[in-house]
Amino acid sequence: MGSKDKVPYVPNVLKELGSLWRADVGKIDKMTEGQVDIEFVMESSDDEKDVVYGNCIPKELSHGLASSGAKFVDEVLNGQNERCLENFRMDKHVFYKLCDILQAKGLLRHTNRIKIEEQLAIFMFIVGHNLRTRAVQELFRYSGETISRHFNNVLNAIMAIVIDFFQPPSSDIPSEVLEDPRFYPYFKDCIGVVDGMHIPVMVGVDEQGPFRNKNGLLSQTVLAACSFDLKFHYVLAGWEGSASEFRVLNSAITRRNKLPVPEGIAVSTTRSDIVLLNSWIVHELLNENPDNAGKYYLLDNKYVNLPGFIAPYPNVPYHLKEFPEGYHPENAKELFNQRHSLLRNATDRIFGTLKARFPILTTAPPYPLQTQVKLVVAACGIHNYIRREKPDDWLFRMYEQDSLLQVEESSPPSEMDQQMMHAENLALDVPFDDEQLEYSLQLRDSIATEMWNDYINDISSL
Repeated sequence: MGSKDKVPYVPNVLKELGSLWRADVGKIDKMTEGQVDIEFVMESSDDEKDVVYGNCIPKELSHGLASSGAKFVDEVLNGQNERCLENFRMDKHVFYKLCDILQAKGLLRHTNRIKIEEQLAIFMFIVGHNLRTRAVQELFRYSGETISRHFNNVLNAIMAIVIDFFQPPSSDIPSEVLEDPRFYPYFKDCIGVVDGMHIPVMVGVDEQGPFRNKNGLLSQTVLAACSFDLKFHYVLAGWEGSASEFRVLNSAITRRNKLPVPEGIAVSTTRSDIVLLNSWIVHELLNENPDNAGKYYLLDNKYVNLPGFIAPYPNVPYHLKEFPEGYHPENAKELFNQRHSLLRNATDRIFGTLKARFPILTTAPPYPLQTQVKLVVAACGIHNYIRREKPDDWLFRMYEQDSLLQVEESSPPSEMDQQMMHAENLALDVPFDDEQLEYSLQLRDSIATEMWNDYINDISSL
């Protein structure tokens, strides 16, 4: 596509996806649920020098370094728009507007040495190119302490307004459903997708156990509710990598700052055993849209069917890779799973876009854990802000069309994983009674039956 030639850094960003690094940082203080303590310092670990990527400016960005950070930022912002995309990960007018928002709300201010534009540029350059403090010092010509201070100032400023960048789902039928006969009218009440992703994390040696995921890597589990037009509705970050997806979802729908259940069913939140530790940061939809009663999210096959959340049929092929090319479903469950998977891959595309724009999320940066968790939420917020201001942004265009970019699918759960999921589902006290759970199963069956009947009629008419 044409934008690939205009923005040469994109391929290199995508090559970095999946790189994982581990190192040690000191312990952090526990944060109050639903709140963020902004009094902390981004620390640069001594292990930083052992990280291969991130200690130097990439070659494609290092040519013609300016004599100062201010001059570099001026050259970028006064140059072609592509330079701003390449360096600061957003269009120039989007960058300037974000500066104005942060200044108008009193969250950032010009200093004697560094303007707001340069402060934001430092932050975006670090998260947008996965660079360490030493590398950024080389470009901006400031001390490590100055770089760290302004990085944290901007991060805290973004966190202070991040909720403004999240909007509740619309009550309208998503165009992605309405305009596709494979999905409409069957998924007309679907408002989005809920799924989880693992973000590499650094923790101290004595804290690594809970954060080691099933692949043996250190990560935090992030739960996100997304729209089909690649926006985040809800983000819960900070869970240990060993926590199962269903356990994190159960926490999200029962905690005080909870993911609203669109089905409109009352959820008990009085059981203190459900609100677990180490879920430090949560973005909540403050007021659920009352028009969304009866709506639901789609879930991956790592989850079970719940009121307000429709999962695929278990023990039935689900992921597209499980269906041979040209395969025709043989029953209602196979057809339902096939189309459910096609619609649900919105999360693959939004997670891919997020990590491509912010490759710092693809490695474990040597910052305190609080900072690492904040970075996830802030990145999702900036993603939404850019989507709002520039819907046809170059990265969105790349990931909106599957034909242009192949998104890696998650692997289907193994038989052992499914057994463990079933055992854990029984052990967790889900906030729904048997009648509600049975209704959610009947809803899935009714959708699958209607879809299958139309499918058979269409074949018969050929």
